[in-house]
Amino acid sequence: MTFGPVGIRCPDHASTGGRVAAPRRTARKAAASLSRRGPYVTQALIAINVGIYLLQLAMGAGISASTGWIYEHGVLISSAIDSSGQLVGVAEGEWWRLLTAAFLHYGPIHLGMNMLVLWFIGPALEEYLGHGRYALLYLVSGLAGSAGALIVSSGAPTVGASGAIWGIMGAALFLEWRKIYVFGGQALGLVVFNLAISFVIPGISIGGHVGGLIGGGLAALAFLYLRRRPTVATLAVAAVGVLSVAVALSQA
Repeated sequence: MTFGPVGIRCPDHASTGGRVAAPRRTARKAAASLSRRGPYVTQALIAINVGIYLLQLAMGAGISASTGWIYEHGVLISSAIDSSGQLVGVAEGEWWRLLTAAFLHYGPIHLGMNMLVLWFIGPALEEYLGHGRYALLYLVSGLAGSAGALIVSSGAPTVGASGAIWGIMGAALFLEWRKIYVFGGQALGLVVFNLAISFVIPGISIGGHVGGLIGGGLAALAFLYLRRRPTVATLAVAAVGVLSVAVALSQA
């Protein structure tokens, strides 16, 4: 496949009952609670990302993992010609690339940085939202990140969990605005710092980051304001994912 080495490159693409925590719970208290139950969704996401990369290596992909069957069938791209001469991409009806790209990475540094950030910031939000809602927010943010990447640079092949990770930051930023400090009041500084990096360092998918940020913020808004109607809240967050797919397909 004739893709160039451009994508989401990340230096920065709970209670089991789902109860809402006390509004002013800090990240330290959340971490203490998780030490008893475990942030198993965050752990599973990290394991899946690392496992896919190792599988790519086992199937003959290079260290950068920018070649091979998994990459060619999973990378986010509007339209391109693969190694067999076939026209592929989201514009050709391959909508699953909007999600699969969030589990692929360009090499161990890209993967390691993304997973390190996910490990540091994911558990606190998982504790606040609950495992199921946290997983849904992560997936919806990944879709929103893919939509943003296609809007800004549809011709650039994009991979990475950064869009979903930015969704976590977007959710924490919105909650912090509502005086719910899942990151101990550090969400705004974290977002500003990483936005600055996104605009300074070349090769980063700004659209993917901003799209994920918006998707995560909208998901948090739905969970917060519809918390007394959990089924409706879940449907509202799923609708954000559907909207992201619709926007992405219109831009492909």
